[in-house]
Amino acid sequence: MAPQQPQPQHRPRHRAEIAVTGIGVISPAGHTLADFWHTVSTARSTATALTDPELARHKVRLGCRVTDLPDNALVPAKDARRLDPFAHYATLAALAAHTDAGSPQPDAGRSAVVVGNAVGGRTTSDRESLLYAGHGPLRVSPLMPLVTMPNAAAAQIAMRLAWTGTALTIATTCASGADAIGHGALLLQSHRADVVIAGGCEATLTPVTLAAFGNLGAHSQRNGEPARASRPFDTDRDGFVMGEGAGFLVLERLADARARRARPYALLAGYGSSADAYHLSNPRPDGAGAVAAMRAALADAALAPADIAHVNAHGTATVHNDRAEAAALAAVFGPHAVPVTSTKGAIGHLIGAAGAVELIAAIQAMNTRLAPPTANHENTEEGLDLDVVHTAPRPIRPGAALSNSFGFGGHNSTLVVTPL
Repeated sequence: MAPQQPQPQHRPRHRAEIAVTGIGVISPAGHTLADFWHTVSTARSTATALTDPELARHKVRLGCRVTDLPDNALVPAKDARRLDPFAHYATLAALAAHTDAGSPQPDAGRSAVVVGNAVGGRTTSDRESLLYAGHGPLRVSPLMPLVTMPNAAAAQIAMRLAWTGTALTIATTCASGADAIGHGALLLQSHRADVVIAGGCEATLTPVTLAAFGNLGAHSQRNGEPARASRPFDTDRDGFVMGEGAGFLVLERLADARARRARPYALLAGYGSSADAYHLSNPRPDGAGAVAAMRAALADAALAPADIAHVNAHGTATVHNDRAEAAALAAVFGPHAVPVTSTKGAIGHLIGAAGAVELIAAIQAMNTRLAPPTANHENTEEGLDLDVVHTAPRPIRPGAALSNSFGFGGHNSTLVVTPL
């Protein structure tokens, strides 16, 4: 039975507008906004062969890794060594966003940190499990529970900034980063916080995780040509390519941002979410859950489908997800009615970080009026009623942008941003 569609919503007359005043990113495509956008806008694939010896017998031996992390005085090397990569990436990206926003200093109790993450410290968990198996219980680190807990990233960010307000972790698998940002906006609109740092993080390129996704059949197995492996919406796709990293935004009420003379990137105008209530890994074939999330986000933003100039699709390059999202987009916007990009062709699927990092790409596309091409996309699968941007960047008209994130378990999240 398909879920009921949400009833049309109307924005409260005096609802506060939410501004994005800072951006920070740690990704396979780079660790500055300029580097990240250059890679995404030119559709350069960051997937590479993974040469770890323990992967020799794996079905999957490719991924999009984070390399060459920047030095940061607020996260000294000795401290970084006690962080799992997912929390390290999150802390660096969140602090970069805070600096980019002009280092706002709200009353400590009026601050908030909202982090999206799917699985926590998988790198550390796998390593300690191997130590246990090989050497017994006394070799397991006593810090393991503190390093691997999914809320470690939120805790680190709050401690580094000495922010004592709300600090949350949201886990809706691949929709986690988007849901964290949406929840951050709700905290501001309800005046439960004055400044919010929100985003997502993930680091799951571990042998056990890669083995599981390879056995599940969800991950591309083009080990011989990793740079061409992630092919969203393409007739020749064979699964996603896993990536890692973090993306964070500083959110403030627009009036507060202007009062301190901040220069916002965009307005976070709408947020919608839904549950498929259908299957652990596959979406509803008709995309009904995705339709509900998109329509709720548009209603929240008080926009019509025609107001959207570009869609950053979830676009995983898996057969079922691409087909369901294509059906949903056609239902909301009409067939071939809006330019669609999937950044996963370039940077891979960042799981819990995907929604946040891809929203950053959507903001950049909106502000530059240039839709990035979908890397590796050559021929749209027959029957997908989509206008997929590929081969070269495409100029787009002024207007709002919509970003989709859909997670295992049927979690759907959509964010809408508008220009200032």
